[in-house]
Formats: sequence, C-alpha cells, structure tokens
Amino acid sequence: MQSGRIVAFGVFAFDLETGELQSRGHNVRLQEQPRQVLRMLVSRPGELITREALRKGVWPDETFVDFEAGLNVVVNKLRHVLRDSAASPRYIETVPRRGY
Repeated sequence: MQSGRIVAFGVFAFDLETGELQSRGHNVRLQEQPRQVLRMLVSRPGELITREALRKGVWPDETFVDFEAGLNVVVNKLRHVLRDSAASPRYIETVPRRGY
C-alpha cells in the first residue's frame, strides 16, 4: 500500500522522502546503499527493476567497484533487515541475471 510518501508492506513502512524504515512503529537501522535500493524497489511495486538501473541509482558513473558483487551484498543486507529470503521471498524476488 502506498499513501503519498509512505509505502507500507508487511509489517514495514518506508518513507520515500526521508528514507526512514519502520517495523511495527519502531525505526529500523538501514545503511545508505540498502536504503537507496529499497527506495527504488518500493517506488515501483510489482515491476522488474533491472540490475543496471540499480547500479545507476546507487553508484555514480565515476565509481569503480565490482558492481555485481556489490549489488549482491547490498540486496543481502536489505533482505537481512527485512527478514526476507532469496529462496522464499516475501518482498524481494530475484529474476536471475535481470534484476529484482
């Protein structure tokens, strides 16, 4: 459910403007890169967000990192915070080699 700037899913609520994540009314710590990925995913529920779009949204063009490994780490951190699993996803479904 999306209401203005707040997106609710499961027991979570994410503020698109501030990047604040809450679970049952309590703030949940979220590092900056997982916050950016979550913002992109909840902004377009049910749509495929490509790995390339996530790369552009999280890492500026002049940043040189192992993007594939870096994105996997970021998504795994996000899944950990959301208590989600790649094997049985509730919130973040992987589409192999394409995106989430």
